[in-house]
Amino acid sequence: MAGVLSGFAVIAVVIGLGYVLGRRGTLGEQAREVLTRLAFTVAGPALLFTTLAEADLSVLFSGRLLVTALSTAAVCGAFVTVGVLRRWGVGRTTIGALCSGYVNSGNLGIPIAAYVLGDASLVAPVLLFQVVLVTPVALTVLDLSGGGEKGTVWRRLLTPLRNPIAVGSLSGVVVSAAAWRVPGPVMDPLTLIGNMSVPAALLAFGMSLHGSAVPGRGRERRPVLLSVALKALGQPLVAWILATTAFGLRGASLLDVVVTSALPAAQNLFTYASSYRVAESLARESVLLSTIVSVPVLVGVTAVLG
Repeated sequence: MAGVLSGFAVIAVVIGLGYVLGRRGTLGEQAREVLTRLAFTVAGPALLFTTLAEADLSVLFSGRLLVTALSTAAVCGAFVTVGVLRRWGVGRTTIGALCSGYVNSGNLGIPIAAYVLGDASLVAPVLLFQVVLVTPVALTVLDLSGGGEKGTVWRRLLTPLRNPIAVGSLSGVVVSAAAWRVPGPVMDPLTLIGNMSVPAALLAFGMSLHGSAVPGRGRERRPVLLSVALKALGQPLVAWILATTAFGLRGASLLDVVVTSALPAAQNLFTYASSYRVAESLARESVLLSTIVSVPVLVGVTAVLG
C-alpha cells in the first residue's frame, strides 16, 4: 500500500510544481512547449537508449509479458473500434487508444514495482514492449496521418527512422542485442540528459493543467471517459482473466501482471500529443483522470491478490 501511495505522491508533487510555474508564468509563455520538445526530441530518446542498451531482451518472451501485450491489444482495439464508428479521426483515435492501454511503467511503475511487488525490474518487460513495439507503431501512424502522409512510399517506410523516440528505442535494442558496451564518456552524458525526461514531461503536464477544464467534462468527454474506463478497469480485468484462464498464473505472478496492467496512462502520451498537436486535451484529461482512478484500483488489487 505504501509503495502505491508513495509513487503517486512523487508524481503529484512534480505535476503540482508545474501547475504553479504555469500559473505564475515563472518560465515564460513558451515554457510548456520548450519542455515538451526537450522531452520528446532530446531527453526522452536518451533515456530510452540508455535504458534499453543495458536491458535483458530475453524478458520480451516471458509469459507475463504476453498477458500484458494481449490485454493492451484488447483495450486499444476496443477504443479504435469505437473511434472508427464515431469517426473521431486517425490522430484522435490513436491518442485515445494509447491512453486506453499504454501504462505508466516508468516514473510510476518502477516505484510501485519496487515497493509493492518487491522487484523494480518486473516492469522492464512492459517498458520494453511499449517502447520497442507500441510507441514506434503509434508514432508512425501519427506521422503518416500528418505531414508524412503525402510523401513517397520510400519516405513512408522510413517514417520510424525520422522519429526521435523510435530512433532512441531501436538504437538501444540494437546495442543490447549485439552485446556492445557503450563507453562511459558516451553513456554518462546520455544518462545525464535522459534523467531530464521524466521531470520535464511532468512539469509540462502540470503547466498544461492551468486554465484547462475539469477532466471528463469538456468537449472530449466521451473519448476521455471511454479511455479511462478501458485503462483503469478494462485492462486489469482482461489481464486477470487471461492470466488465470489461459496462462494459469497464480500468486505473485498473477499479482505482477494485474498490478502493471492497472497502472494509469503514461504522462509521456501528453508529450506525444503535444508534439503532433493532436488531441492534446484528450491526452491531458485521460492521463490525469486515469491516474486519479487508478489509486483505489491499485489499492484494491493489492489487497485482493496480495
